[in-house]
Amino acid sequence: MTQSRPGAQPATAAVRERYRYTLVAAAVAGALAPAYVIRWHVGPLPTTLLELALLAAVAVFALETIQQRERIHWRGPLTLPAAVFIAAGAVSVLVSGDHRAALGLYRAYFIEPAAFFLIVATIASAPWRAGLILLGFGVGGAVAAVLNAAIVLDALRHHVLDLSTTPPVAIYQTANAVSLYLVPLVAMAASLLLYGKGRAVRWLSALFLMLALPACLLSFSRGGYLALGAVGLGLAISHRWARLLVPAVIAAGLAISQVPLIQARIAYELHSVVGNTLDFRIRIWGQTLRMMSHHPVLGIGLSYYQQAMGPFWQDLPRVIYPHNIVLNFWTVTGLPGLFAFGWLTVRAFVLGWRGWRVHELGWRPYDLGVILVLVAMFAHGLVDVPFFKNDLSLEFWALLGMLWAADRWNGRTSPPGETALYGRGGG
Repeated sequence: MTQSRPGAQPATAAVRERYRYTLVAAAVAGALAPAYVIRWHVGPLPTTLLELALLAAVAVFALETIQQRERIHWRGPLTLPAAVFIAAGAVSVLVSGDHRAALGLYRAYFIEPAAFFLIVATIASAPWRAGLILLGFGVGGAVAAVLNAAIVLDALRHHVLDLSTTPPVAIYQTANAVSLYLVPLVAMAASLLLYGKGRAVRWLSALFLMLALPACLLSFSRGGYLALGAVGLGLAISHRWARLLVPAVIAAGLAISQVPLIQARIAYELHSVVGNTLDFRIRIWGQTLRMMSHHPVLGIGLSYYQQAMGPFWQDLPRVIYPHNIVLNFWTVTGLPGLFAFGWLTVRAFVLGWRGWRVHELGWRPYDLGVILVLVAMFAHGLVDVPFFKNDLSLEFWALLGMLWAADRWNGRTSPPGETALYGRGGG
């Protein structure tokens, strides 16, 4: 049952058919999320294939908005925390000791993905439209999953896989990056598999999971395992058979942890040996706290962590973020950015939770999926960096855009009386 709003109008044919080219461009941009690794320069300015796809989507959106005489609606349940978060990112550019590099990252992590967030919220006026954009991300994720799984299996076949070091990767630079990108998509696909409407949605979700789950396991990312476990428990709790499924998920997790290769990888964190990254993280967190005692309010800005940590590195390996979600945002965006990110994610969680309870059936899997994405993000973020990468920031903003779309457009494609939670949600 959904909440009622006086004056709600079902979507007209014009609304359902609008932004058709932007929809395709958005799906293509999602598919190219991992393609940020393809880089070149336009004069002195660095760019990526992903950025080109995003700019194309923005351009098509602008042209169709003008052509269709649409009004861009900015106001919505996530607008204010998102704006504060973007403003905190701008401050981090000013604070940074390398303004040029910081501006490039600000463009890649805040400005362009936030524009995509607005585009998704505008054009995903029905669940199938949100699904098409998500399918784009799924295609890119499936390619990354297959390539990375293949290279690990090849290392296994040739007996050269060393679990005390970073497993081999394709596309990305670290195996952790594979799970960081795939697990949120796994969360969305799993939600659609269980609760999605239509056979095609469920079959496509199942196909993606068949490719992505093995790739996540073969990444040997222990943070990724933690995030997958959190997603599994969240799905089990959401189901009417939760009393049976929660113990089943726990049992499955324990069984998977006993697979010899996975057991060996996990064991490195339990002993003081080469390959124990938890010990390294604890030490880096301590040194980061020492460094932040000199920059407690505004942090040290984008693209400046390595330099700011100079006297605090000691014998630690050089990394570009402190590998903890709280420290990541505190160091880079200061207390304002940490507060804004917390506000944005809490607001998104509440929005998703309410939507899961009251939205029409077609939107509910997206509401639950984003809830699970946030849970996975914070679980993996305990020991890693789940935002500050081109693909991860785009994925985050795009999924929040779907959440806003679910609230904004709920009831517009259904009979009058099935409506959004926050009035017109900016519509």
